[in-house]
Amino acid sequence: MPTLKVVNITPKALSGTATQDAEPFLAVDPEQPTAMVATAFTPDPMEGPLAPVYVSTDGGDSWALHTIVPGAAPGLGTADITVAFAARGGALYAGILNGRAALHRPPITRMQILRAPGIGSTAPMELLVSRDREDQPWIIADTVTADGADHDRVYVGNNGPGPRTAIVDVSGDARTAPAPAGFLPTVIEHRDPAGQDGPPVRLAVHPDGTVYAAFESWRTNDGGNPVTDVTFDIVVTRDDGGGLGADTFQDLKDATDSAPGQRVATDRFVAFNSTMGQERLGGDLTIAVDPTNADRVWIAWCDRAGGPDGVDNTLHVRHSGDRGQTWQQVRDDVTDAKNPSLAVNSDGLVGLVYQRFARNQWTTLLEVTADNWRTAPESDVLHQAPANVPIAQGLPFLGDYLRMLAIGKDFYGVFAGNNTPDRANFPVGVTYQRNADFTTHQLLSTDGVTRVPPSIDPFFFHRAA
Repeated sequence: MPTLKVVNITPKALSGTATQDAEPFLAVDPEQPTAMVATAFTPDPMEGPLAPVYVSTDGGDSWALHTIVPGAAPGLGTADITVAFAARGGALYAGILNGRAALHRPPITRMQILRAPGIGSTAPMELLVSRDREDQPWIIADTVTADGADHDRVYVGNNGPGPRTAIVDVSGDARTAPAPAGFLPTVIEHRDPAGQDGPPVRLAVHPDGTVYAAFESWRTNDGGNPVTDVTFDIVVTRDDGGGLGADTFQDLKDATDSAPGQRVATDRFVAFNSTMGQERLGGDLTIAVDPTNADRVWIAWCDRAGGPDGVDNTLHVRHSGDRGQTWQQVRDDVTDAKNPSLAVNSDGLVGLVYQRFARNQWTTLLEVTADNWRTAPESDVLHQAPANVPIAQGLPFLGDYLRMLAIGKDFYGVFAGNNTPDRANFPVGVTYQRNADFTTHQLLSTDGVTRVPPSIDPFFFHRAA
């Protein structure tokens, strides 16, 4: 039988923190899955020029801060930050939005791509790419062997200057090449969106070199500042050669207009920048490929099924068995959900984690299915807590995304949530590192006595086969 554990990532030494450590991400070393790196909107406790990441070397049971990410802003750390390990060799890569640029007036979105030789490195990560007017970097990595040597292929989906803003940066030799390590941006939008594409560009890579990229092609937007009413298409592109060479991400053509990129769904509506449970909406998107069969791919996204007059934020899941050409609904829609993340393990089991708002409560759920939801999936509540505690200190509250991935048969992930130490909030159980009294439901500072108010913490979970 599989086992499931949940761990509050905040280290004991940070027991006094009450910051909003939202929008977590996770990387697990495929060669050594007990080694992992997690990130969140966590500031450097010393307010230095480097931002921290969370590091675990014991399978997620304990975590420590390593302050290694350039571009930190006092009280913020970085803005968006995602991380990935190479498939072999242990190199760690990051895509970030520079925190100091984010605090500039007016704010600057400055995407940077970084690398480190491994999880044990305490030196600042090396800067490979720095480019302004890029948003929401989402990084994944793989390793291939050529000419007797391993080469790390690294992919960074991001939202750049418009109007065709869906971009993937690709390096075919990120481990050893000098900066910029061969990273080149490819615009994967081949239609004419309304002003821009949506912020998320999500990626999935198969060991045979097949790479899928999904994005939201905006068809209309109200032109507001900020934008609110948006209609969009969900588009999936594919590259069969590792994202390298000429005419990349053009191997999947739409069945209707023959343009690169198959439209999975069209004319979907979202009330962009509206809120639900203190969290902003818009931009929920995830894609995953079966590691044993590159033809099999899943996608999930959220939109307002009720259209402009509705109030919902509905999660949809689709599956393709023919490399993204045709898509079928495989799960019933979920109303008032966000932050979906999909992963597929080596047995072909599909995992879906998401967060749902109902009865003034955020619930984080994990589902695992062996038959595309034809029968009831294995389903677990990882966390549940009132959505109005704590009071949000700006946005995002929980995050614009979370992260789950599969290594072998196991699923690993992170989510953000209310950190009140109450066993009722964690039906599958939980372990805290930070000082907490589960009898009084009270967080305690480093002295074990001073009370600390509830805040938002990142949580790690692991479903072991």
